[in-house]
Amino acid sequence: MSEYTVSCGCYRSRMHIFGGTVEEASVRLADPGFVAQCAKRYAAVHGRPPGDGELTSWSESWPALVRVLVAAGLHDLHLLLEYELPGSSQRIDALLLGQRAGRLVAVVVELKQWTFAALHPVGAGMLMVGNREVLHPGRQVGGYVAYLNDWVPAELDLEVRGLAFLHNASAELTSHLSALAAGGPSGAFPLLGADDLPKDTEASLLAGRLQCADVEPADRQAVSDFLLARHRPSESLLARVAGTIEGHDGFRLIGDQDKVRQTIHRAIEAIERGRPGHIVAVTGGPGTGKTAIAARVLGDLCLREDANPRLLSPSGTLTQQLTRAVGNTAKGLISTLTTTLPRGLSKDSSIVLLDEAHRARTDALRRSSEFPDLFTRLIRDCAALVLFLDERQIVRPSEGTTLDELRRLARARGYTFAHIDLTTQFRCGGSRTYLDWVDALLAEDGQAPVWQGTDYDLAIAGNPAELEDWVTTHQHAGRSARISAGFCWPWDSPPTPPLAPEVSIPWTDETGDHLWQRPWNSGAGGILAGTDTPGRAFWATDRGGHEQIGCVYTAQGMEYDYSAVILGEDITWTPTGWQARPEESCDPALHGLSPRQYLRYALNTYRVLATRGTRGTRLYSTDSDTQNHLRALAGPHLAGRNAQAALR
Repeated sequence: MSEYTVSCGCYRSRMHIFGGTVEEASVRLADPGFVAQCAKRYAAVHGRPPGDGELTSWSESWPALVRVLVAAGLHDLHLLLEYELPGSSQRIDALLLGQRAGRLVAVVVELKQWTFAALHPVGAGMLMVGNREVLHPGRQVGGYVAYLNDWVPAELDLEVRGLAFLHNASAELTSHLSALAAGGPSGAFPLLGADDLPKDTEASLLAGRLQCADVEPADRQAVSDFLLARHRPSESLLARVAGTIEGHDGFRLIGDQDKVRQTIHRAIEAIERGRPGHIVAVTGGPGTGKTAIAARVLGDLCLREDANPRLLSPSGTLTQQLTRAVGNTAKGLISTLTTTLPRGLSKDSSIVLLDEAHRARTDALRRSSEFPDLFTRLIRDCAALVLFLDERQIVRPSEGTTLDELRRLARARGYTFAHIDLTTQFRCGGSRTYLDWVDALLAEDGQAPVWQGTDYDLAIAGNPAELEDWVTTHQHAGRSARISAGFCWPWDSPPTPPLAPEVSIPWTDETGDHLWQRPWNSGAGGILAGTDTPGRAFWATDRGGHEQIGCVYTAQGMEYDYSAVILGEDITWTPTGWQARPEESCDPALHGLSPRQYLRYALNTYRVLATRGTRGTRLYSTDSDTQNHLRALAGPHLAGRNAQAALR
């Protein structure tokens, strides 16, 4: 066994599941327990076991690849399986390491078990495999190649190549997929099926098709240097991201926002003087610009010497939206924070920006001390941690932190602490009156005043069909509008269309009985779930989203012009204030809570939903007493004149 491997063939690094020569991989794969050993290693590294689909892929794809590599005479090349990209949780199926003329060469290999794939009806560069929306394999390989070029230290002088091996695919399928990529950047990466790599082919020809004809085994030191290198963003990547943020109108700062930026810069300057160890907490309600500040500061940091920053968010929706705004090259610099921390940070220079910190996983099971492990581990690995949060947007008992907790953490660890509170907001038409009214309405006692505002379009809809008509009218006028709801209906629909109409509301008026039914937003992870059906992260922004009902997990952090909100019967109005009915919730994250515990999260949820609209909001409750209370406070058409003006 190679000196680079341990118990189950895994290098000391935590960035892959197996590391060794192709010959060693061939021997290990003959052991029936090898995949199970790798699954155990995976669970130890990632904190969860691999899924059944991953295990099946390993069992079928690894032997197919290794057989071809052996037949090609590439026994002594170094092979990494499930290699995790630096700065990211994405994994390359297989990575071959060798040398050419003294220069280290890495060959990315994407493995597919596909026997069928169809062109995506809408998404460019996308395919449909069964009900799954997936990237074209050439595009996927190209992304990995570009990523390694952006993150591997320049002094390694790495040459990166790539290919996809579809070991179950017919010649017709690989030819079709290759034709789809021809003429574009993805066309540079071969797509090989079993017919392209037959066993009886001369070894040198196989090696050529595998992009390895001129690749020799790498010496031990070169492999070691690659595996132990501190991967960090390249200067060219940082410059591209900084330039994009600088020119993006959505990340321009004014007033208090720029003051926050300057406060963060003071911590940066202290670090540059050799004084790391800072926590900065930025608090503010909806629409105060926390995300814009985080993105703008990331751009600033990218321009600094020896930069190695990160912008993280526990919200996958926000991360994907930010990545699209800044560009795919920002992956790794901008990423979703789960329980796995980013790699390659520098204790002396890295600054981590944590947006939506109120959504971080911080429950008791994730604390080895009085403080969340996530925060203590982050600040251990970086020079400064900047958190953006709103305590009234905590919507799960497993999430969230407070200003007081962060202040105590800084004191306990001997870090400096700074707090900036944003009070000026730029959402809801800049209407402080509306936000104050929502805060009062969704306090536990619910003692909101009668709405008298004239600078925001607020009214109560009489029924869900009225909500939908209002949203559709704005959509047809070229404005963005969405309907969202509390999680009070089942959500068992598949992620791709046809989506089941699970949000079902009956009502009665003078014309008789009615039933209104619409689907929740898609649960698909891509940009599109199907024609005119965006994936969950893009429900708030992309075409067709107004035809599905969003929830707090897809609306939080987003904004649109007009917001229609359905209050379910999980909270109802009584003369003494709000009453929680947790049994009416279908959210598994809130099961088992007492009414008192549940009420806090439900009120925060509806506050999030009611503050997404920049120009206007319509509210509707399925509970008659609550609906009457809302009418008494806002009236069904009190803001009608504002609505008429907005539509003109």
